Formats: sequence, C-alpha cells, structure tokens
Amino acid sequence: MKSFWVLGFVSLLLAGCARGFDLNWTEVVYDGEVAVGGPPLFVPLTLIQSAAAKGAVCLDGSLPGYHLHRGFGYGANSWLVQLEGGGWCSDIRMCLYRKKTRRGSSYYMEKQLQFTGILSNKPEENPDFYNWNRVKIRYCDGASFLGEGYNMAAGLFFRGQRIWLAAMEDLMSKGMRDANQALLTGCSAGGLAAIHHCDGFHALFPASTKIKCLADAGMFLDAVDVAGRRTLRSFFGGLVNLQGVSRNLPRTCTSHLNPTLCFFPQNVLSTVQTPLFLLNSAYDVWQLQESLASKAADPHGYWQDCNMNNAKCNTGQIQFLQGFRNQMLNCVEKFSLSSKNGLFINSCFAHCQSERQDTWFGNSSPAVSNKGIAESVGDWYFDRSQVKIIDCPYPCDRTCHNLVFNGKH
Repeated sequence: MKSFWVLGFVSLLLAGCARGFDLNWTEVVYDGEVAVGGPPLFVPLTLIQSAAAKGAVCLDGSLPGYHLHRGFGYGANSWLVQLEGGGWCSDIRMCLYRKKTRRGSSYYMEKQLQFTGILSNKPEENPDFYNWNRVKIRYCDGASFLGEGYNMAAGLFFRGQRIWLAAMEDLMSKGMRDANQALLTGCSAGGLAAIHHCDGFHALFPASTKIKCLADAGMFLDAVDVAGRRTLRSFFGGLVNLQGVSRNLPRTCTSHLNPTLCFFPQNVLSTVQTPLFLLNSAYDVWQLQESLASKAADPHGYWQDCNMNNAKCNTGQIQFLQGFRNQMLNCVEKFSLSSKNGLFINSCFAHCQSERQDTWFGNSSPAVSNKGIAESVGDWYFDRSQVKIIDCPYPCDRTCHNLVFNGKH
C-alpha cells in the first residue's frame, strides 16, 4: 500500500495540540507515484475588500480572501467553491496563537496556492470539473465559518459566518450568480462547514440552478475515546461557546439538542435538504490521533505505534477501530437511503482525499470495486448513476494511500 511521510511529526503533533487541532493533513508529502500533466497551476490570493465594512474579518481583524481560477469552454458558467480546512480554536489561548498564523490572519496567508485534485485545471487530473470556475475560500476564523462574536480583551474577532456571507456576495458579483450549476465542497473543518452551509449555498441561486454539496473528511463523530471520555465533544463545546456558533446552527437541531451536539454533522445530516455527498475514511487518521487516541486519552503511549502506522495496531486496537467504523456507518445509514445523496466511505487510514491528486484521480488512486473517488463524485453530481459505496472492513482494501508517520525531528 502506498504511504505518506511527515517529517518531524511528533513536534508537529505537540504544536498542533497547543494550536487547537490545527494540523493540516493535506500538506503531507506523498512517497510514490504522482500525476504528471504539465506545469503546476498556482492561483493568486484575492482579498475581499468589501468585507471590512461588514465586520467580516479574520481572527486578527485582517481581510479574508480566496483563490479563484476562471472556468473556460462549456464550464465557463459552472462553479466549484471549496471551503478550506485546518482545525479549530476553542479557547482564548488557542485563538491567540492561531491569529498569528495563516489560519487566523491573511497577513500570513500564501500569496498563491497550487490547485490540485478537485481544483486541478487538467482533464487528465480532474475530468469532470477541470474547466469550471474553481474557488478556494481561505479559512481564518477557527470555527468552520460559523462563529459570531468578538472578544475585546484579547482582540479576537469571531466572524466566520460573516466571512462566509461576504465571500458569497463577492463571488456572486464576480459571475457566480449566473451559474447554471455549482458544487460546494470542503475538506476536514471545511468539510464540516460544507455540510452546515449547504442549504444556505443552495438558497443563493434560482431554483433552476443545479446545486449539490460534497463534504470530504467532514464526518467528525461524537465518539468515546480510548479512555472512555468524549474528547471531541468537550473541545467542540468550548468552541461553540467561545465563538458564538449556536446562533448559526440549524434550529431544527438546536430546538431539541444542545448546540454542541448540533455542531457534529451526524446530528444535522437529516436537516440538509440539498443533495449531499459524503467522502470519508472509515478510519479517519485525524480523528484517531486527535480525538480517539490523543495524548490526553493515552498518556502512557499505548496507542502511539498504532497512531503512527496502522500496520502496527494490535488486535485489540483494530477491534476498537472497527467499532468506530460501525458508528460511522450507523450515522450515515438513514442519510444513504435518500436517492439524492451520495456516499464513498473507504477503509483507508486517511484524511482529505479530494484535494490531493494521488487520491482524487490517478493511475493508482484508492478505489472500491474498481471505482475511484473522482469517478464516484462525478457520477453522482451529473446523475450518471447512484453512488452508495461502502468499503469492506480493514485490512481488505489494497488500494489505500494510508498515512504513515515517523517521529524524526
């Protein structure tokens, strides 16, 4: 099986915990085949100048932004909008750290980003969406584009919802209002945001416009960790309270559940009316390392080897992970019954598979029953076929690009 390697992972993990789950799993280096299709595409950052007057600013008060590459040919009136991921911050300390990074300030953002995977402009890398208008909205609020508040003492702006609205308004003025079809997508924290904003995105357009949503690695589960606690529920509770997220969660959920529980996608899937596709690993690496078997839950390091390399998980650990997979399948069972929805859940130790070229579309990309991720998403979006793909349990899938880490500094 293909592997990824992250140098200095231990130090990154410790720093990530301090930063509030801020590791970006899409930035690993692939040790294997990569797609070759001409020079890479780098797209410049556009700051939303009108955002300041609306108070739609990053954690530090700087302007939010996005990267837009224009469509062409028959894709000129089609739009793909991707919400960037990159963790969250749930307390003042975490957010103060974050506002000094690209996850909290446009001052630190890259001035240009490479578009790969579902954002690629090459038909051999992205056959269904290569010539669409493709947008990556930068993530600088720390609450999945859902916060609303301000902490004067710390100088922190919690304006994720306003950033979302300002970005949509700006893109509509750039031609998105004339779209004949559009897809809202996102990875990780951006995938969670895509679920929560899916119906709002749909509402921007006339009824005649084809609108669908894709959430990649956004199914963060309210799961019990290896110590018998709910680490992620506690973390999300701090986030929802600090950043004023509850007012932007669906009333159909908060009317009968605690707002923290309504931040979890599993509790709002039933409220989403727009066609939605869930792309997820049944053994999501981020959730394994940061939620299920974090250092706090596993202080003696019993899970350390398994965390770094799935091949080193013992029988008991695999059994625990199979329980996590079963919980995920239970959470999406009712969702999958709707003909409008799509599903691709593979049995890889991965996180975010639509942004990376090697997992999105390539000669050795992950596949289930010989059907890859890009083909599955395209078949669902264009109504070529229904897609409800669930992989067999680990370790049956030999096409995975599993994330494997080492502890070098």
